[in-house]
Amino acid sequence: MLILKTNHGEIAVELFEETAPVSSKNFHDYAWDGFYDGTIFHRVIEGFMIQGGGLTADLREKPNRAPIENEAGNGEKNAKYTLAMARTSDPNSATSQFFINVADNSFLDRDECQDGYGYAVFGRVVSGTEVVDSISRVATGNKRGMGDVPLETVVIESIEVRDDP
Repeated sequence: MLILKTNHGEIAVELFEETAPVSSKNFHDYAWDGFYDGTIFHRVIEGFMIQGGGLTADLREKPNRAPIENEAGNGEKNAKYTLAMARTSDPNSATSQFFINVADNSFLDRDECQDGYGYAVFGRVVSGTEVVDSISRVATGNKRGMGDVPLETVVIESIEVRDDP
């Protein structure tokens, strides 16, 4: 289990190590190294998702490791409160950024996704759904040429890696 400590509260997540081993290890390793400390949820769309894990409060991208393979064919679904890897139009471009679905987004699943690849689900929120919902409702606007950016910074202060369930 991992605990995302944000300035809105804590979100506990479990990783799907069996069905999404590459994405789970990737997220775990970034968390273990403290990479996420001080990053923000930089893209928030109410009724869709909250995305973070790659940008600092001044909207600058942190240097990432090499991209990982897309595991969207793992049978997991982009259901409400699941975590999935963010990526570009290249299906195998995911690095540190992730999103938490705040609705059932089946159109992001491999079998329904327009690009035929989908977005890899690798975990789920086990507590703190009220924090996720709170973040999903923050006011957003445009900053530094980016849309859907929270007007008040939503910070991932740290991610605590716990071995116990």
